[in-house]
Order: sequence, then structure tokens, then C-alpha cells
Amino acid sequence: MTHTTFARLPDLVGRSFGPSPYVLVDQARIDAFADTTLDPQWIHVDPERAARGPFGSTVAHGYLTLSLLVKMVQDLGVLPSDAQLVVNYGLNKVRFPAPVPSGSRVSCRADLKSCEPKGEGRLLLTLACTVEVEGQDAPALVAEVLYLVVA
Repeated sequence: MTHTTFARLPDLVGRSFGPSPYVLVDQARIDAFADTTLDPQWIHVDPERAARGPFGSTVAHGYLTLSLLVKMVQDLGVLPSDAQLVVNYGLNKVRFPAPVPSGSRVSCRADLKSCEPKGEGRLLLTLACTVEVEGQDAPALVAEVLYLVVA
């Protein structure tokens, strides 16, 4: 894993990071997310019905997969270890091309697309992130993610 500093960020534009360590997306995590977000749709929380459904098992919520980016991007080492603060700034684009079946492991790769100055001691990073499911060809998530980094 690469560790970077605030000063080095502009020099890393165009660089690829990853893959991150795997994160397990088991049924307990899916159920907890469903409870937290008030989204108990059967494709996520009813294993018996989901086994007969379009995916053959329960699958993670797309937004659960998106939320796991926080940990996976941290693990990539692209966010500077000497920053005072790093905050989620937003998303330019998000797509969920393939499901994440319960019991799967996911990891992330990211390309640092830009590093834009946003005033004294602040940089806006744009990362092109891809979340992959172990053993699956199609990505589960493709997103352009923005982070505001404060020196």
C-alpha cells in the first residue's frame, strides 16, 4: 500500500491505486444496512425468496457497496496521512453494473483523476473508483468520487 502526503498529491494525478484489501459483504452486514436505511426490500433481506429471484441469492444494496468505498479508499493510501481533515465532498457519477451477492468479498481500485486547489491548504481530489467482486468479471460499482483534503 502506498502512503502519500498532502504535498505529493498533485504529483500523483494519473496514478492508479489498488486493489484494496477485501471487505466481506455477508448477510449480517446487508441486514444491518437494511435496518439502518429502512430499506428491507426482499432481494436484500429474504434469503428464501431471493434464492428464487433474479440473482439466485440476496444481494447487497447498491448504496451499501457505495458506503464501503470510505474504508476501501482509506486502505488504498491515496488519502494523505498528514492531512488535518479529509471529507467526502460528493459524487460526479455512480453506476451499479452488477450485483454483490451475499457472502461476497469486494475490493476497490482507484485512479487519481485530478487534484484541484480550493483555497489555502485545501485540495479537491477526484478519484475514478471501481469496486470489484472476487471471482466476478463485471464490476459492482463504478463511481467518480470527490474528497476535500485539508492540510
